[in-house]
Amino acid sequence: MNTSVFEHYESEVRSYCRHFPTVFTKAKGANFFDEDGRKYIDFFCGAGAVNYGHNNPVIKKKLIEYLESDGVMHALDMYTVPKREFIETFEEKILKPRGLNYKIQFPGPTGTNANEAALKLARKVKKRRNVFALMGAFHGMTLGSMALTTDKASRRGAGVDLNNVTFIPAPYMFPELDTVAYMQRLLTDDHSGIEKPAALFIETIQAEGGIRVFDADWLRAVRKFCDDNDILLVVDDVQVGCCRSGTFFSFERAGIQPDIVTMSKSIGGYGLPLAITLIKPELDVWSPGEHNGTFRGNQLAFVAAKGGLEYMLENKVEEQVVRKGEIIRTYIEKEILPLDSRLELRGLGMIWGIEFENIPVKGLADKVIEKCFEYGLIIEGAGRKNSVVKLMPPLVIDEAELLEGLAIIKKSVEDNLAAL
Repeated sequence: MNTSVFEHYESEVRSYCRHFPTVFTKAKGANFFDEDGRKYIDFFCGAGAVNYGHNNPVIKKKLIEYLESDGVMHALDMYTVPKREFIETFEEKILKPRGLNYKIQFPGPTGTNANEAALKLARKVKKRRNVFALMGAFHGMTLGSMALTTDKASRRGAGVDLNNVTFIPAPYMFPELDTVAYMQRLLTDDHSGIEKPAALFIETIQAEGGIRVFDADWLRAVRKFCDDNDILLVVDDVQVGCCRSGTFFSFERAGIQPDIVTMSKSIGGYGLPLAITLIKPELDVWSPGEHNGTFRGNQLAFVAAKGGLEYMLENKVEEQVVRKGEIIRTYIEKEILPLDSRLELRGLGMIWGIEFENIPVKGLADKVIEKCFEYGLIIEGAGRKNSVVKLMPPLVIDEAELLEGLAIIKKSVEDNLAAL
């Protein structure tokens, strides 16, 4: 297995390859294959970018047909058939049935691009610099999004001050603290020292923060707080959108409508780069070209995104997620948590985390992840000190293969606990 070219020429910034030290050649459904022909079950899912599985055959057929037709591949924000068809599908099949009314902005092709656009627009609309964000948040790695992100490892790479953000304790951090009342006090107390924000940025499920699911009542209280104080509510659905939580948008369970929603990852349908920023129509105050980018609106991704939405609806993926999410929860509660009373489970839909922080062994979750890879499972970590083993398989994974992957996690936990 020759990895020397990567180690010699590629930047030290590379990350995931250090956890999965093999050279991959193929991917199909919920599996990777390496140069030695070994199969791996995928509980990583491209960090949430391939919810409908690797090389989904339905979407792939549409992509091949488009490529063979000499369809437009690059068009900036010009009008094209793939863009029109994606917009029509998204509006008619996703937004209108949910009673949602948003205009669609196509920023650059990644989640951080969508959040940068939301951040700029919120400040432009409200004419305020400050924003609120939650401790434990991850919103991206460009400067604006990084200012909203709290982990030290991400922030120290900026090289400059990251300003104009006030961080609010996430509700799980201090259960005795009413965080909504706390934010209200920051606004009304003339000695708080805090500038009124243009927006509050949240993830309804903090994924990188350790699979922290926010209660629906709290989400409704946050919506009311924003309404009462003329603050925009921005929901980052980059990782937990596209059915990952059990509904297409993660905020649906609370019955709320954010002012701005950001999406990327699996909105591209096939792992192709695409991001969207959804904006309430009255907030769309951009001047033409005021926020742009060479690759806003990836034509091939529009084809895949439309195909992904159609596949999702035809195969009732939301229902699949609810059913398989219960399989994951039940298995872990019955087979893994009893291995050590200090283990903790958190999650919703098909994003779950097993917390190892309460076991005082440095890097235990990382060791479990390494052992999983040895046994043929690709899975990543999350949370403070990377103490959470994060389960995020493709939404369409076969149930037998899902159970096989869960059994590998159990065996990896057993091995590590036995070595303590």
